[in-house]
Amino acid sequence: MADLDSDLVRDQERWYLSRPDYVQRMVERGSRYMFHIVEELERRQMPTELALLPFIESAFNPEAVSSAKASGMWQFIPSTGRDFLLKQNVFRDDRRDVLASTRAALDYLQRLYGMFDDWQLALAAYNWGEGNVQRAVARNRKAGRSADYSSLKMPLETQLYLPKLQAVKNIIARPTEYGVALPELWNHPYFLAVPIERDIDVTVATQLAGMRIEDFKTLNPQMNKPVILAAGTPQILLPYDNANRFVRRLPQHRGPLATWTAWVAPKTMRPADAARVTGMSESELRDVNRIPARMLVKAGSTLLVPRVQGGGADVAPHIADNAEITLAPDALALRRLALKAGRRDSVASVARRYHVSEAQVAQWNDVAANASFKPGQTVVVYVNTKQVTKSRVSGHRTIRADRATQAPARKARRSRPATASRSGGRTGRNIQQHRKPGNSAR
Repeated sequence: MADLDSDLVRDQERWYLSRPDYVQRMVERGSRYMFHIVEELERRQMPTELALLPFIESAFNPEAVSSAKASGMWQFIPSTGRDFLLKQNVFRDDRRDVLASTRAALDYLQRLYGMFDDWQLALAAYNWGEGNVQRAVARNRKAGRSADYSSLKMPLETQLYLPKLQAVKNIIARPTEYGVALPELWNHPYFLAVPIERDIDVTVATQLAGMRIEDFKTLNPQMNKPVILAAGTPQILLPYDNANRFVRRLPQHRGPLATWTAWVAPKTMRPADAARVTGMSESELRDVNRIPARMLVKAGSTLLVPRVQGGGADVAPHIADNAEITLAPDALALRRLALKAGRRDSVASVARRYHVSEAQVAQWNDVAANASFKPGQTVVVYVNTKQVTKSRVSGHRTIRADRATQAPARKARRSRPATASRSGGRTGRNIQQHRKPGNSAR
């Protein structure tokens, strides 16, 4: 790639150099993945400095999550992840998978380069979104101005995106010149891919490999549950010595490999009933499946449950690849409130007011967990029946409170938390979703 030389690059160099501990941690983390990424870039004949991009995206943290729900060291938002075949379900999130996310990121970067025929513009599009960059380029050309990266009008984060990458590139390429001591990076793979042919608990896998769970998760951060399903995750990554130990010990293992399995709810059920059927306590079922209080598990939902004693079959591929949990408010325990949003209302403020989780408010209104509402917009919440008479908040009116079963509304009472419409319909199109510009594309 052509080098970028500007005052912004100098500013970013000073920023990194003033934080030597941060740079040291980034480089140490990145050393686990760097050989694989460089190897993939060389195989595709792409610029190898792109291997430094996760420094800018996530500080090489494969478990990083942004406010816009971008995840993994390459920072994919859910929709773009799905576009590039990164599975996201109950059991795994491939946006955090080291191999899968690297493949997807390089596929995406190649596609962007094909659109712009310029690596700097391709990176701007990776950060800001291809449509935004296309429009910025078109505006400049229409005005007779240059349409290169430095000439475009972009959000601050995108303006700084390439200078940050250039600064890291300069420091990594010439550490002595910048007075930086970098850890040695050996020119061989840090990890090996080990095939998984049977479902296996994460704890069993780490014991066989002779490593801590924390170290295992740095290479296999895509796991959402305490069991690895062979049908969905046919391989795990292990350091060289641990991989040899795992392969040697696996045939000698006695006892069950997996104590967990998947169970598909045959009908809509209360968690207590699902727990009774699957032989768990209700609290354990709620905890391992992250089911909030006063919610029903809808028919077809896939839950993690104990495996029957004596083994049982491994989880089938169609379940491992498509497992989802769908929840619904418990009609007997909750009432539906339709509120009229105040001036500064957001998912977070509504959740705090009604003592529910942000995830629940976001799900009920089909918006992002970090969304803000427009003044007067209809917002739906489900609350304990005892809370309905207590929900008085300055600047809001509750126009109606229905049973979650959609029972006929009672006559409206003008107290203070509120709804804008008697239909109680969702108005997600009016939501203002505040996202970092750098995550809008991914």
